[in-house]
Amino acid sequence: MDALPRVQTTEAARALVGALRARHGAILFYQSHGCCAGSAPMCFTERELALGPGDRLLGRLDGAPDGVPVYASEAQCDYLAGLAMTLDVAPGDSGSFGLEDGSGQHFVAHFRLWTDEEAARLAPIAPALPARAAP
Repeated sequence: MDALPRVQTTEAARALVGALRARHGAILFYQSHGCCAGSAPMCFTERELALGPGDRLLGRLDGAPDGVPVYASEAQCDYLAGLAMTLDVAPGDSGSFGLEDGSGQHFVAHFRLWTDEEAARLAPIAPALPARAAP
């Protein structure tokens, strides 16, 4: 049985992601937690965001091997581990630093609890960076 993807998308989100990939190339999402944008999915090019050892790969959009990666801090992943995340789009600019700003749309995340059956099939949360060998 295939692992259940942790991050799913709506049709509107897939359309905006496709447009951003066509315009900017390789992109990623970082699920923020707190501060100015609240707890919002933020979209960047791969060159714009340096990931650190405390970041985790929550999953790839819709679980596709070539899907856009979604990262979060380890603490945020601990919180999100029990929640199904659906990436969606809402009207209006968010005023964030995300690539979609200025498009008249912004990304939002919807959450729900996993069922017991779903939880048993979840894809693992992995470190964002490969482990380094000891010196």
